Amino acid sequence: MNNITKLNLPTAPLNTLLGFELDTYQVPLEQLLPSKKVQDGIIGSRKYKQLVSSIQEIGLIEPLSVIQPDPAKPEFLLLDGHLRALALKTLGLDVAPCLLARDDEGFTYNNRINRLSTIQEHVMIRRAIERGVVVERLARAFNVNLNSINRRANLLDGIAPQAIALLQDQQFTTDVTRILRNMKPARQVEAVELMVASGTISVAHADALLKATPPEQRCDKRASTRAKEPPMEQIAKLEKEMSQVHTLYRDAESHYGSDLLNLVLAKGYLAKLLGNEAVKTFIDRQEPEILEHFELVVNTVSMEEAVQQEEAAA
Repeated sequence: MNNITKLNLPTAPLNTLLGFELDTYQVPLEQLLPSKKVQDGIIGSRKYKQLVSSIQEIGLIEPLSVIQPDPAKPEFLLLDGHLRALALKTLGLDVAPCLLARDDEGFTYNNRINRLSTIQEHVMIRRAIERGVVVERLARAFNVNLNSINRRANLLDGIAPQAIALLQDQQFTTDVTRILRNMKPARQVEAVELMVASGTISVAHADALLKATPPEQRCDKRASTRAKEPPMEQIAKLEKEMSQVHTLYRDAESHYGSDLLNLVLAKGYLAKLLGNEAVKTFIDRQEPEILEHFELVVNTVSMEEAVQQEEAAA
């Protein structure tokens, strides 16, 4: 572990099986070897710009996860934190705080944890403001304007508690709750239940449900001044489509667990397979297209990302 600095941390309780060393190390970025390829164009993405702004404003919150394959060599294999490492390089830094793993099994890292939900982000922002954090600093950390921070801080104003509970672990834009405010509480709950069941908590879906909402269940000004109601045929068609979507969602949900388990097992097997350079070279020489698909599975973090990667490659 030459050229790295150890940061002492509190010791863990006895009889605890640890996946990491107890100390945090400052590892030079030039000694970090990536374990996967960063997506093309990621530097220009909104997510990456937010990460850079956050590190620049408040520092790196979560250390990188690394393992040293050969103690005799100074290199460390980066298990988790590729974007953070890239952001640190962008900011001109030379070292990164790292947790040293005891094995290279990737199931426990960030690709297996739930991301911060929209409501959790809202609570975090509200608490920060209540504790005296300047709104302008929050905007710089999130790389957004002040209006965006204010919308996130006021995300749940006028939203029924039952609807909030249904949205607790979901991710959605602030415009969804803006549309829900035009509905009365009972209709809000009904609309959120439909969106959650279909798995599409989007502005377009919320707006369609608002348009299908009877005037007596709306609380916006347009509802009271509207001259005519939407055609009953349109409402019936929308309800039929929602019922079909709900059925499809339930069917997909019943197979999701087994499909995800098969994907995790396949990913682990293929990662070990491609880790053998001789096997990888043979597949690349004989069936390069199959190798591309194998690498796609190994580098997949979610189903959505797999679809995006295939579309980008097409």
